[in-house]
Amino acid sequence: MTIRPDAAALFQKLHKGPGLLILANAWDAGTARLMESLGSKAIATTSAGVAWANGFADGDTLPIDRLIATVSAIAKVVSVPVSTDIEGGYSDDPARVGEVVSRIVEAGAVGINIEDGASSPDLLCAKIEKARQSAEKLGVDLFINARTDVYLRALAPQDKRVDEVLARAARYEAAGASGIFVPGATAAEDIENLAAGTKLPLNVMARPGLPDAARLTALGARRLSAGSALSEALLGQLASLAGNFLETGNSDAICVASKSYRELNQLMGNR
Repeated sequence: MTIRPDAAALFQKLHKGPGLLILANAWDAGTARLMESLGSKAIATTSAGVAWANGFADGDTLPIDRLIATVSAIAKVVSVPVSTDIEGGYSDDPARVGEVVSRIVEAGAVGINIEDGASSPDLLCAKIEKARQSAEKLGVDLFINARTDVYLRALAPQDKRVDEVLARAARYEAAGASGIFVPGATAAEDIENLAAGTKLPLNVMARPGLPDAARLTALGARRLSAGSALSEALLGQLASLAGNFLETGNSDAICVASKSYRELNQLMGNR
């Protein structure tokens, strides 16, 4: 058991500025260690990356024990706060979600992402309430980042999406959420209106056309996540390199690396 109330307080503080909290999402202990070495102030997981690294599809299919093992492994090798994407909580039963959150906190996480997806906001509110209760029993001020898929799934007409997100944000805040995550929102005007319309720190996700960090900060966003983008990029590059190697046996392309064996081995052993 690795309960980290001090890290929870720090993670809450990081969402209050100054500046934008930028998270290059990790998917295992090694990538988490790498992100920390590059200056990341916290580690957040990507649910897709964690699922793929374990041989599962994204979308609440990862066995809970695999998720817990990943969180525990990450928390043991980094000193910064750890937040875990738990998708929809791996259940539609709020009580079961509360149990999952207890295990996540005991493994060392001090934040979660939990999403509404295509489900009713009522269900996410119930899950948030149970998540908050579970964390409080363990003495942790868990950062509950409520993700809404209004933009990603086009759950409202384009000109109504800001209003729909803000209506949901108000409900999620009342249920106990600490932040609002709106992946798919990229327009500067929308981001500004979203940030101004809620007290919750606004989290956006890397997408083509998203304003840069300085502009996002000026617009009122508090957190920027890579999501699954880095995992997608690396796996795509790996497929290209491995495919060429398997086809030709040519070693040249795979033996040129920006980080050497020695550097990586030293990084992973330097704790």
